[in-house]
Amino acid sequence: MPHPLDSLFAPDSIALIGASRDQEKIPGRLLSMLRKNEFPGKIYPINPNYGDIDGLKCYSAIADVGQPIDLAIVIIPARAVLGALEQCAAAGVKNAVIISSGFAEEGGDSAAMQDAIVALAKKTGMRVSRPNAEGFYSPVQRVAATFSPTVDVKPDAPQLIATTRRIGIVAQSGGIGFAIYHRAKALGIALSYVISAGNESDLGAGEFLDYMVQDASTDVILLFIEGIRDVDKFLAAAKRAAETGKPVIVTKVGRSGAGERAAASHTASMAGWSAAYDAVFAKYGFIVSNDLDEAVTIAAVLTTNPMPKGDRVAVLTVSGGAGIWGADTVAMQGLQVPELSEPIQTEIKKLLPSYGAAGNPIDVTAQGVHSGGLQNSIDLLSVSDEVDAILVVLSLSSDTRMPFKQAELKPVISAQRKPIVFYSYTLPSQFARTELAASGAVALSGLTHVGVALRRMVERAKFRLAPPADAVALPLRDLSAHLKSATLSESDSKALLRDAGIAVPDEILVTEKSALDAAIARAGFPLVMKIQSRDIPHKSEVGGVRVNIATKGEVFLAYEALLDSARRHRPDAVIQGVLVGPMAKKGVEIIVGTMQDATFGAMIMVGLGGITTELFRDVVYRPAPVSAAEASAMLAELKAAPLLNGFRGAAKADIPALSLLIAQVSLLAARSSGGISEIEINPVLVHPEGQGVTIVDALVVRKK
Repeated sequence: MPHPLDSLFAPDSIALIGASRDQEKIPGRLLSMLRKNEFPGKIYPINPNYGDIDGLKCYSAIADVGQPIDLAIVIIPARAVLGALEQCAAAGVKNAVIISSGFAEEGGDSAAMQDAIVALAKKTGMRVSRPNAEGFYSPVQRVAATFSPTVDVKPDAPQLIATTRRIGIVAQSGGIGFAIYHRAKALGIALSYVISAGNESDLGAGEFLDYMVQDASTDVILLFIEGIRDVDKFLAAAKRAAETGKPVIVTKVGRSGAGERAAASHTASMAGWSAAYDAVFAKYGFIVSNDLDEAVTIAAVLTTNPMPKGDRVAVLTVSGGAGIWGADTVAMQGLQVPELSEPIQTEIKKLLPSYGAAGNPIDVTAQGVHSGGLQNSIDLLSVSDEVDAILVVLSLSSDTRMPFKQAELKPVISAQRKPIVFYSYTLPSQFARTELAASGAVALSGLTHVGVALRRMVERAKFRLAPPADAVALPLRDLSAHLKSATLSESDSKALLRDAGIAVPDEILVTEKSALDAAIARAGFPLVMKIQSRDIPHKSEVGGVRVNIATKGEVFLAYEALLDSARRHRPDAVIQGVLVGPMAKKGVEIIVGTMQDATFGAMIMVGLGGITTELFRDVVYRPAPVSAAEASAMLAELKAAPLLNGFRGAAKADIPALSLLIAQVSLLAARSSGGISEIEINPVLVHPEGQGVTIVDALVVRKK
């Protein structure tokens, strides 16, 4: 099915506005790159200073061409760009790529020029990519709309292609995008597209991601992002990638304070709160990598292997020490290195000298390589149901010899039964890379990155897109009456939650001592009493909480003590009263919270609760709303998850009840984004299975 951006990325004709004969300058290099990469369509140089360039007729203005133009590449001073784009639109040009810099990244009048470009794109329908970028490149379409030296054609340079599957790269930094391509190319990873998004005046990362998801020539997507502008399009594309099973590897920068400042000035993009980005990535199964070489290694493994069926890894080596190192690396990533069964060990031992090892790691030894033991062991393990992936650890430094015969290795790789990954502890020679590539494999030289890549593959293979949130889990109600005051106390917050349809304890706000008897009769013993004031967000700091009160006399004494303590610590505070309620049964302490992210909107958070929440920071985020099933998956990601699953003989907690609460709170946050900025429920006590949960404390923060 045709895509609206096909004419951009697979154009039949290109106009180069600002073309030059000087190949030492960017305009000249752009034309040179197009021709060297054998662009199959028409090229129209535009520059009033030339009659022709490199044998091509040069036009004074785009209107003079008189032919349909799919793409205009603009490389002229920033002040002249808007006028050139207006001429392009008048000539019916479908798309424009602006290489020129000096727009929103500089602020002031330059930012206003970019705003005018956006308005022009909306008015005319001409799609505009960037400005402030390095263009794009597609070897599939033979379009080199870039000046990057990484796409220069060197006829004498060896061509290394190890993968039939291709990667597509979308980067908000042109330099990094083409750097990823350059490193991937060195490993023999095939490319579909590398796209530099630039300032995203019109087209943004979301639409580029959407193009990669539907593109048949792209099998794995790599993203390098600073911030997302076209949020809805990005989320729709991310969902589509998850639904179709196309892996997305993402690097998000701007996570530190310094990084955020750099992101804002570099591409005029606001780098959002990184936890929200990670929440979105997790929801849609993105593979997060914060290292360039690691990301490329993951791409190499994904493009040369099928997804594993489990997490059991066989480590096959020619060096005992290297094999142990490989096994340690895999195990540290949480993967299994199981000892092989006696029958398969017996078969492997037949292939090895007596001093070899067949347990796992499997040490073929150097002698075993020469007798075919390495290849035959790969053959055996590739069909064994005892392991799900094979890590081959060896030396590939030789310029003349390989430990495999292509005729024997290639059929095993081509069968794609399970991942077979090759790590060389010596630097791989070009000869070895070329020979291994001919069999469809990549020689990798970073062991930790290989371990991470295997783990990420296992995680991605297990990923399933969560079902959508069930709107009926929480009735739709008008809660505006609860949001009249500037701040809300615990009592106010629980009243809002109750009216929203969320179960809270039966508590009584006592405003006069004479009402205590009725409160005792309703709550029963033991009970808890808490001071209530919209001016006192942290009750414990003013001595505002009494627990395990067991007698009527204690109740009256506690009432006076709570009021006195609050007035002493906060004499200016307006006291609403004392909240009286039953003491909750024991349970696992969990925090459930929401917040509004500037980029992605409502976020739901769950984690280990109580007073240690900020100490351990064991929390998981997702975009709100979530279903109960997705909430349950969030809980499983917590380091504290064993506490909910019967740790050390304790009763298993009521995870379904907690998951329902998380789903309800997430719906409330998503629906009330205009009036509520935060919700914090801490702690939620999760009781044994079938006994539900208790909201002990709650705070709702009104949006300012």
